[in-house]
Amino acid sequence: MLASYLKSRFATYIVVFLLAFGIHAYAQSGGSSTSITGTIVDPTGAVVPNAVVEIRNPVSGFERAATTDSAGKFSIPNIPFNPYHLTVTGPGFSPYSQDVDVRSIVPVTLSITLEIKGSNETVTVEGAGEDLLEKTSTFHTDVDRGLFDKMPLESRSSSVSSLVTLSSPGIAADSNGLFHGLGDHAENSFSVDGQPITDQQSKVFSNQIPLDSIESMEVISGAPPAEFGEKTSVVINVTTRSGRGMTSPKGSITTSYGSFGTADVGINLGYGGAKWGNFISASGLNSGRFLDPPEFAVFHDKGNEENVFDRVDFQVSKLDSVHINLGFTRSWFQTPNSFDNLNTGVTDPVVGNPVAQTDQRSQIKTFNIAPSWTRLINPNTVFTLGAFVRRDRYHYYPSDNPFSDFGPIQQESVSQDRTLANAGLRSDLSYVKGIHNLKAGATYQQTFLDENTRFGIVDPALNAPCFDANGNAVPWVGSPGMNDPANCGSAVSTNPVLYPAPFTSNADFFNSLGCFHLTRPTPASADGCAGSTSGLFRFNGHTDVKQLALYMQDTITKGSWSLNLGVRGDIYNGLTTHREAEPRLGVAYNVKKTNTVLRVSYARVLETPFNENLVLASTGCDSLVLSSLLGCATPSVATPFAPGWRNEFHAGLQQAFGKYVVFSGEYTWKYTHNAYDFSVLGSTPITFPIEWHNSKIPGFAGRVSVPDFHGVSALMVFSSVAARFFTPQIGGAGAVPSGTVGEAFAAFRIDHDEKFNQTTHVQYQPWKTGP
Repeated sequence: MLASYLKSRFATYIVVFLLAFGIHAYAQSGGSSTSITGTIVDPTGAVVPNAVVEIRNPVSGFERAATTDSAGKFSIPNIPFNPYHLTVTGPGFSPYSQDVDVRSIVPVTLSITLEIKGSNETVTVEGAGEDLLEKTSTFHTDVDRGLFDKMPLESRSSSVSSLVTLSSPGIAADSNGLFHGLGDHAENSFSVDGQPITDQQSKVFSNQIPLDSIESMEVISGAPPAEFGEKTSVVINVTTRSGRGMTSPKGSITTSYGSFGTADVGINLGYGGAKWGNFISASGLNSGRFLDPPEFAVFHDKGNEENVFDRVDFQVSKLDSVHINLGFTRSWFQTPNSFDNLNTGVTDPVVGNPVAQTDQRSQIKTFNIAPSWTRLINPNTVFTLGAFVRRDRYHYYPSDNPFSDFGPIQQESVSQDRTLANAGLRSDLSYVKGIHNLKAGATYQQTFLDENTRFGIVDPALNAPCFDANGNAVPWVGSPGMNDPANCGSAVSTNPVLYPAPFTSNADFFNSLGCFHLTRPTPASADGCAGSTSGLFRFNGHTDVKQLALYMQDTITKGSWSLNLGVRGDIYNGLTTHREAEPRLGVAYNVKKTNTVLRVSYARVLETPFNENLVLASTGCDSLVLSSLLGCATPSVATPFAPGWRNEFHAGLQQAFGKYVVFSGEYTWKYTHNAYDFSVLGSTPITFPIEWHNSKIPGFAGRVSVPDFHGVSALMVFSSVAARFFTPQIGGAGAVPSGTVGEAFAAFRIDHDEKFNQTTHVQYQPWKTGP
């Protein structure tokens, strides 16, 4: 009944959206950005044309400029949320400057009067380090496009992950574009122009948004505001590039070639006017080192990726605008080999022919469509309605000969065809007036999961019915015809040297696996053989995860105080259901005499299970075949995931030293009930989520920035996190850490634990256009 109700409601929302879209076509939503507009006049009230208006944030490096028209008006669109220093210069007038704090999609409108040069004027300076500080309770890092090209990104195929890891504190790199945010595995999410993306963005799960499409990023590693939910250890709030305001076309073509035959080419172009704009980018990559290899020598690691991104903005009237993001990415790559699976001298155990080296490959196709409409209700209030559809299709291909997949760490040959489709609606209302910056909204989304997995056993010793006199497993060639442990005592060895008699039975033999053991004929008495085709086991899973989120938040600024109040409610309806009320609270105080901002915050967060192979992890133990490979504690019993919930506490400060150095740091305590991690299907490369009883993660993170000191700029980020997880495992298939067998609530350090990590980036540019 609940599913039928939610489906009907979802259909209703789509109809409402389409009606709104038909009436107000071509709208633009600035989910994480807005515009600064205004009029420049002289002391008599006459307009000032050709005045230059500039805004900049010295910490993030964001800079933009505009020139007033014949009516003295200017507009700077697509400004990410941040504090900025604004300056105005005009011929015959004294320079003007003021600070502008952008914290909402409500446009900032200014009326500025310039003084005649040489006349009396008043200049107010609030503090030498005032431009460097943000009076906010949320610990975050702002990364502007100016830093993108200057960072030496170590991965071309997952450049967004690489940039986030190098520029933001508390984030440790994992392989293949994964990263651990403050001691959590993949508890990270993206918000792209307001579109929530909470599924994994590693290049072995999905395709990331291309770096060339990003204008700026706000990486939130503190207590998240109420508008963000689910996976919030790190929230990456992305503002994409726009062509609006580019009255002459601007673009670039880049290409590079490097080690491992890595070559790429990219092109982007932006063009528009005062009321419209289009930005498009396309790129391609080919590399002999696409994924991170397990050996220092790199082989069988080729891959390629192609992507295209297009953003269209159109202002239909003074009150209505539309915005649509379109994207498609395709990637194809080999699974890197190691010296252990080159299969030199290995023969097919069935026909005896030599087998080729392991040749496993993957292909991922991703498309995304996200239109939105913005309505300016009055100068203080903006309404946004948006929709989004994103789909990943992941193919994993085994070697042509399944026995080529056999190696020291892989006992099965596996293939997978998996899709993840996420569709939803979002709406919010923003109101800014006086000391209040209020935002309330709702997001409804459905995630459709289809998982089709095939596998067969290729290790002759795996699940052998008998052991020889030395305790070694006896393969089929050691005793042909032996498929029943009950007959081991009378079995005859074909090779007494390799497999000496007498044989003993394997007490852990799983008869159901015999159907899918490619080195042995299928036993007639085996259980579960009805599901086999050509000796391969088939797992087909499907589910539809429905989620509804409602939130309200208000940032109250009064004098030196900033108070962030919020509450969020989440309803999760997947293979299990859960509801959670999540209060959020943050306080910041600006000590102006010392250029210090003190902050404390608290957040309650609902954590939802990973969607990648969620059905396999939740229902696999219900299968006699899979339960033997997954290490299930209780075979034939499903292990569905229950969403987790977290209480997290943060305390930190921001300190400016003059105009040239700013430090920001925070200490964090995170306590989670039902904490997530990943395990593997048997010994295959296919991973799936698992769930532990709880976790405790304390740690600290910090950032030191030198915006510009005589051409020298620097950035240092550092962190230390203790990631302690506790048994028992309560969801997903089996994975028991060593040293905890039989213990209840035993603590162990998980691989997200990071004793210390640090990155320092220093550069020198003698003049603005110099090298």
